[in-house]
Amino acid sequence: MTLLTSPADTVPVSLSRQIHTRLRELIIRGQYPQGHKLVELRVAEDLGVSRVPLREAVPMLEMEGFVVTAARRGAVVTTWTEQLVNDLFDLREVLEVGAAGHAARAAGRGASTAALEKALRHAEAVVEEGDAYRIAEASTRFHEAVVELTGNVLMQASMRSVSGRVQWLFHLTSELDVHDAFHDHVELAAAITRGDVRMAEALAFAHIERDRAPSLAVLQHQGRVG
Repeated sequence: MTLLTSPADTVPVSLSRQIHTRLRELIIRGQYPQGHKLVELRVAEDLGVSRVPLREAVPMLEMEGFVVTAARRGAVVTTWTEQLVNDLFDLREVLEVGAAGHAARAAGRGASTAALEKALRHAEAVVEEGDAYRIAEASTRFHEAVVELTGNVLMQASMRSVSGRVQWLFHLTSELDVHDAFHDHVELAAAITRGDVRMAEALAFAHIERDRAPSLAVLQHQGRVG
């Protein structure tokens, strides 16, 4: 594995963090499907790494909801359930609707929306490429950028704790119209940028809630909810 670096290219990323990132991608892409047992030796061989940093990476995945661990069974890829999907949508509504309002207030006070605009432009470019994983990643990044604009460190930490599962769900439901989602992002970004708090909150709520039933329908059709 090639050693990664931080965005500033100054601080090396630990091997365990690299393994965590790679495993998360493989889970999202379905190469380690729901309910799959991550046999330590086999995964280490798949990734070409030793078992020690792999053991350090697994708790990171568990904290993000990608795996569950049990005595004598090891780590098993999380299985999505209808309850888990609804729980994620409920949490997103509480967190992201409020964050949209706070982001609009921050923009109204003069906070820079450059990062939000950058995330939107990146998402637009990726949508045209058609790679489901990259689209899910870019869409999640836009939602993270909204929360980051609030300047609220607790909101930001809360978003980071669930953004992996958001990306995973986006990927699982990638057959939904990504152009509709991108149009929603454009409208939400515009409301935030002009400091329209109530419109930003309304658009964020409508955007999240609109996808709840279709997402469940897609997962049920695919047999991907337990």
